[in-house]
Amino acid sequence: MNTYFKILLIAMFTFLINIPFGIWRGKTKRFSIQWFLSIHLPIPFIILMRIKSGIGFIPYSYPFFIFAFFSGQFIGSRIFK
Repeated sequence: MNTYFKILLIAMFTFLINIPFGIWRGKTKRFSIQWFLSIHLPIPFIILMRIKSGIGFIPYSYPFFIFAFFSGQFIGSRIFK
């Protein structure tokens, strides 16, 4: 499978997994433990997917994953509101 296609698939996974965490983040008090967990709990899943797919930590993939992460969190928090 093409590396760019793998990056796209994992970026979509990153976006989708962050939507429920963004909803959770929208329901919590800012800077509380739950708020902190809602932001940081999806990270191990994303790292695992990157390692299992063989992409690893290619430097040019970071902008895609950062954008997907924050977009999922943002959309999730907006769904709550």
